[in-house]
Amino acid sequence: MDFDEVLNNRRSVRLYKNKIVERIKIYKIIQAGILAPSAGNLQSWNFILVDDTEVKNQIVTAAMQQDWMFNSQIIVICSNPENTKKFYGLRGEALYTVQDCAAAIENMLLEATNLGLGSCWIGAFDEKAISRILKLPDNIRPQAIITIGYSDETPAMPRRYNLDGFVFHDEYGKRIIDEGFGVIELSQKSKKVNKGGLFDKFKLKWKKQ
Repeated sequence: MDFDEVLNNRRSVRLYKNKIVERIKIYKIIQAGILAPSAGNLQSWNFILVDDTEVKNQIVTAAMQQDWMFNSQIIVICSNPENTKKFYGLRGEALYTVQDCAAAIENMLLEATNLGLGSCWIGAFDEKAISRILKLPDNIRPQAIITIGYSDETPAMPRRYNLDGFVFHDEYGKRIIDEGFGVIELSQKSKKVNKGGLFDKFKLKWKKQ
């Protein structure tokens, strides 16, 4: 699968087959997470694999009783805010650790897709309960949970807006994109991404160069 296919095929999957994911694939997914950028290359993250049935039950309960999670490999991504704070102060503690883990998680979701697996990023959970269940030290904070498994559904492409809904030039609100061949004024209204839309036209034009 090439990179564009991975990007386009990634979905949030919440229905999994009753099939264990090979451990080598799980380790490849975690390795992809570790390859993500982090502030000062501190890599202030940890990845906890949840295999025990009772622990998994407790995690599901703490994650707002999302029972569909149980049929997947659960990985809890944690950060060490105090470690980042030593180098970057309060901004490092409050922001950089979150950004670092988010970058790692996205890498992991993309690698899961590349390996033919489904995944889902979960942020809705009782943080104190997760910390207690996993016996996390006081300096370690759970940032997210991801589920990995063999998908038993084919989610449709979620709604996405075109570039002109989000891209500004030089200042907020200035909806101009410079292609290098001149300036194109874009509409103020965001549109759904459809085949033949703005992004497809950009790709087609560049392919012709």
